[in-house]
Amino acid sequence: MKDGFTAAQGWRYGLLGLPLAFVALPLYVLLPNHYARAYGVPLAALGTVLLGARLFDAFIDPLIGRWTDRLFARSTRAVLMLGAGACVLLAAGFALLFFPPTRSTAWLLAWAGGALALTYAAYSVLSVAHQSWGAMLGGDETQRSRIVAWREGLGLAGVLLASVLPAAVGLGWTTAVLATALAAGWLAWSLSRHPQTRPDTGRSELWHPWSQPRFRRLLAVFMLNGIASAVPATLVLFFVQDRLQAPPALEPAFLGSYFACAALSIPLWLRLVARIGLARSWLVGMGLAMAVFVWAAVLGPGDTAAFLAVCALSGVALGTDLALPGALLAGLIADAGDRGRGEGAYFGWWNFATKLNLALAAGLALPLLGAAGYTPGVRDTASLQALTIAYCLLPCALKLLAAGMLYFTLIRPRGSP
Repeated sequence: MKDGFTAAQGWRYGLLGLPLAFVALPLYVLLPNHYARAYGVPLAALGTVLLGARLFDAFIDPLIGRWTDRLFARSTRAVLMLGAGACVLLAAGFALLFFPPTRSTAWLLAWAGGALALTYAAYSVLSVAHQSWGAMLGGDETQRSRIVAWREGLGLAGVLLASVLPAAVGLGWTTAVLATALAAGWLAWSLSRHPQTRPDTGRSELWHPWSQPRFRRLLAVFMLNGIASAVPATLVLFFVQDRLQAPPALEPAFLGSYFACAALSIPLWLRLVARIGLARSWLVGMGLAMAVFVWAAVLGPGDTAAFLAVCALSGVALGTDLALPGALLAGLIADAGDRGRGEGAYFGWWNFATKLNLALAAGLALPLLGAAGYTPGVRDTASLQALTIAYCLLPCALKLLAAGMLYFTLIRPRGSP
């Protein structure tokens, strides 16, 4: 697009990313602890409900993607109306989850399962529609990365807000802030630039993205890299508490520096994209992440200042994971001739992979740790060595595989004669 993508257009489109990221942290971090401590729900039963709800959430994304494609083919107004309804349901589901009307364990579990299904479905509808909208705006690599950067940068602001608000003002006010942010995000979205769509010719069906070899290769890189990032996210508190033996008061500083540096780094990565392109910039980010985690592997008790630097630098590397893969996907959709009619199907599978990464990370790291003899709170040499391998070196190995696949399947072929 000749007129580019201005800052005003960016915040209007990207603002909805703030409440979408805001809602995710309480659902994944606060909810299990809240039900266990406030209502005495057994962890095993609660874990089963959460696992079932998360699998449901992952598997409905491709179907939601195909549905949104059909709505885009009708009109962008139909998509916005769907988004408005999803915002209402998301706010309602969040309130129902944290303020259940019963204290009976059996009923609480049933209530949580139903409310989670509602909340996850509304969240998925909003996410897929919003991502597809951004991809339809098109542009060159720099513009596509800028569009994604506005969405993900404001999303990081939502993560930071969600990390402090529940403890500061309580769940009631947190719910009110979420509802307000959703309303503001939807209003800004409705006032943002509307993409051009094309009639639904039937080409972009549910399985159509898988017929594109470049999509299959990009998704494989995305999943490998995503698991590599999700493993340390799953294990970070174990590493901080047992390997570093850091005081609990420092934990917010570690997490806060990670997300803050990710947000602050995005403009710098966009400048690099303008020079060397999306794929090579992502490769640089992977290299930085591997170097940082190799450094983390040599840290020990009391190395809190060094680990704060690790969190900051790994946050900088995270900036590429947030802003660049989605922009690569948007370009792939345009190159395949599916721009304006197939984004929902692509992003449905993309979000399916994102959520599957979280499950695979926990399913890979935690059993391996247990098999190696690690138990939280136990600080013998063998346990701490197993923890270090899982937290630092396993992600490096996965990142290396992802980087190799990115170079040999997506970067090198493009530059080859």
